[in-house]
Amino acid sequence: MKSMHKGFTLIELMIVVAIIGILAAIALPAYQDYTIRAKVSELVVMTSSFKASIAEKAANDNSLVSSGIGMTVTPGGKVGGGSVTDSGVITVSGNTAVIGTAVTVVLTPSVSAAGAVLWVCSTGGNTTMYKYVPAECRN
Repeated sequence: MKSMHKGFTLIELMIVVAIIGILAAIALPAYQDYTIRAKVSELVVMTSSFKASIAEKAANDNSLVSSGIGMTVTPGGKVGGGSVTDSGVITVSGNTAVIGTAVTVVLTPSVSAAGAVLWVCSTGGNTTMYKYVPAECRN
């Protein structure tokens, strides 16, 4: 009489482990890039107080000439450093230890014909940071 064995063979288990290993090797770098991208997005959000102050000064003066005077970027948390020029250009560098890589975001204001302040986000010409910054900053 034949006995029925139930279960998986060793080779079947090894194939499953190999497939899981391959999937993990592909997913881990993508996950790391995703977490860095989320932290860099928070950097852009942290500039909102500067953007509001610059927009208010520009609306009052109808010019960006002195809209950033007296503003300083204080390092702390995800912010490693940065600056605000007198004309309102905001440059923020990420804290490499917290974010995981060196990233710089530059926000440049301009005044539209209607008097609204428009912002252009960039990486300051460094194309190697494109995979870490929001889509609107990849120019």
